[in-house]
Amino acid sequence: MSKNVLITGGAGFIGSNLVLRLIELGHKVTVLDNLSPQIHGDNPDTSPLYNSIKNKVKFVHGTVESREDWKLALVGVDTIVHLAAETGTGQSMYQIKKYSDVNIGGSSIFLDLVTNSPHSITKMIIASSRSIYGEGKYFCQQHGIVYPNARKEQDMTRGDFNVKCPICADNVDLRATDENSKIHPSSIYGVTKQVQEQMFMITGQSIGVPTVSLRFQNVYGAGQSLSNPYTGILSIFSTRIKNNNDINIFEDGLESRDFIYIDDVVESIVLSIFNEQANYQIFNVGSGVCTDVLTVAETLKSVYQSSSEILISGNYRVGDIRHNFADLTLIKSKLGFEPKVDFTIGMQKFTSWVNQQDVQTDLYDNSIAEMKEKGLYK
Repeated sequence: MSKNVLITGGAGFIGSNLVLRLIELGHKVTVLDNLSPQIHGDNPDTSPLYNSIKNKVKFVHGTVESREDWKLALVGVDTIVHLAAETGTGQSMYQIKKYSDVNIGGSSIFLDLVTNSPHSITKMIIASSRSIYGEGKYFCQQHGIVYPNARKEQDMTRGDFNVKCPICADNVDLRATDENSKIHPSSIYGVTKQVQEQMFMITGQSIGVPTVSLRFQNVYGAGQSLSNPYTGILSIFSTRIKNNNDINIFEDGLESRDFIYIDDVVESIVLSIFNEQANYQIFNVGSGVCTDVLTVAETLKSVYQSSSEILISGNYRVGDIRHNFADLTLIKSKLGFEPKVDFTIGMQKFTSWVNQQDVQTDLYDNSIAEMKEKGLYK
């Protein structure tokens, strides 16, 4: 049966790819998006992401902070995928009101509408984040499984970036983070995603609308904004290299992330929409593999045949985690989800696409200057 799906942030990286997939499957799509200059540039008509969906959907150019825009977007909709959010971890640490207003405030308006007004919503999908886990799950030789607190500034200042046991302060070993792991975000962005998720899950239960939360790891792939200096390490590094600028790697370069290709993320959302086994569930969405940042930089430099230098600076950002990768046991067993694009293939797809794009202005130094000014870059 054909669905009418509202995708907030539907002109963004994940959203536009999801739009095209749902249209391919024969469904109607409505998009609510503010066409943020940080993602689309000053002229959205030149944005590849926006142009990929333009004239293919019912498009509401508006903001999740507007009750009237929500009302307009929700007409005739039976499913919502709420992707619209401010997403930069570092930026969130000094644009606190903005992140709260958009991520929490925008969700509040929608949930208030579906609770108190007539609607046709039969399913809600909320995009959560691995950032809600903070440092995630580790193993201590003395104390077993532990969930470490944010790393201490005095340790990192002297070059000790290791994660410590919250009980004995010994170094601990990384484990895959499952959905039952402790929730204790270390950034304002993480806090807003935690609140978003809880609000959606609680409201869905209370009004009887099946709700699914997807905790995304680091999403990348062809189509990712190359002009946004605040999020997307592969796109940030690629734009640096294409401008013949050096790559400044934080800490010792061994910090790692779970990188998942955009096609696999879209598949996880589609499964969540159409599979009743997903109802009222929370799932990790990742590759289940961690890759360190130095490997990412060296791979990009090699593929682009670049002479840019890779500089391991020892600098760090307040709010950053050391490692995290997803335990996928639950989403595999409930939804049959299996990541199909490994990091090697994904990097080939991504870099091939980048090589076909115009070189974007590199604004990364500006973002670092902002963090330095706020005392958040050490």
